[in-house]
Amino acid sequence: MRRRGVTVLLGALLTTLLSIGVLAAPIPYVVLGPGPTVDTLGTQDGEEIIKVDGRETSTSAGQLRLTTVGVQPSVKLRSAIAGWFSPERAVVPRELVYPPGQSREQVEERNAEEFTASQTSAETAALRELGYPVQVVVRTVTADGPSAGRLQAGDLISSVDGKPVTSANGLTELIRARPAGSTLAIGYSRGGATGTATVTSREQDGRPRIGIEIEQRQPHPFTLEIDLGDIGGPSAGLMFALGIVDKLDPDDLTGGRVIAGTGTIDDEGRVGAIGGIAQKLVGAKQAGAAVFLVPEENCAEALSNPQPGLPLVKVGSLDEALTALETLRAGGEPTRC
Repeated sequence: MRRRGVTVLLGALLTTLLSIGVLAAPIPYVVLGPGPTVDTLGTQDGEEIIKVDGRETSTSAGQLRLTTVGVQPSVKLRSAIAGWFSPERAVVPRELVYPPGQSREQVEERNAEEFTASQTSAETAALRELGYPVQVVVRTVTADGPSAGRLQAGDLISSVDGKPVTSANGLTELIRARPAGSTLAIGYSRGGATGTATVTSREQDGRPRIGIEIEQRQPHPFTLEIDLGDIGGPSAGLMFALGIVDKLDPDDLTGGRVIAGTGTIDDEGRVGAIGGIAQKLVGAKQAGAAVFLVPEENCAEALSNPQPGLPLVKVGSLDEALTALETLRAGGEPTRC
């Protein structure tokens, strides 16, 4: 009996030691959790996040909070088990966040680039909303290309086949909407006079092109800068755009509420889907948000991960987000997910 008892004890001890070793071993997963939220109307390290020089700005009684996802990049089985049982966290395969063949540093660099691009698009969309249109300008014309002798450097492109050109990407989309070899009516202005150039597109690199290089301008009589570090990815675009509008428009978009949200934004003001909506909802709730602006494509996922007392407002564009906030200020009910 004594020998058997020792054997059982040793076996239990060995099992425990093995379990500890297994629990402490790294696994190919990451844990996602609520990240910090930031008021785009506020300050960081004593500096305004959205800085405007050369024009008077307004103040808001509320907040416009962007939301983020925190990533635990090195995960051991013990942490993964805790994450699986946590209602606030998610355990996902590592390659979904850090694709094979890319280092963590490379992923973070890409996220930083996307974050910068989101700020630029937020500025473009917000200024368009405030009455500063985008100009698509011909920078160069390819010699012997489809537009040679028809368009010139400095021309402002206004339309393609009667459809308005509102951004550089919009011009590209209109040209690519028809197959190579199509004859296009390109509206333009030159020296204050308007005209129409008839251009037949040609295939280049597998896509229809008209042989011009373009640039995008958006003249406005003030300077605008977004200064916020330590955040990556494109999902803050919508909240940055709303913050810019709130700063430059006399109206208080928030109505004194804490408004949280997420969503990419493009130059046309279209709001796109993001990842980590469940964790962002938790972060918004913890920050005291009264409402959460959800990209339309994320509504189904958001409804599957609700936070008590946090209404989910569906938005597909900057215009829709502004309309929803106006409806809230008037005491109405905006469109929900």
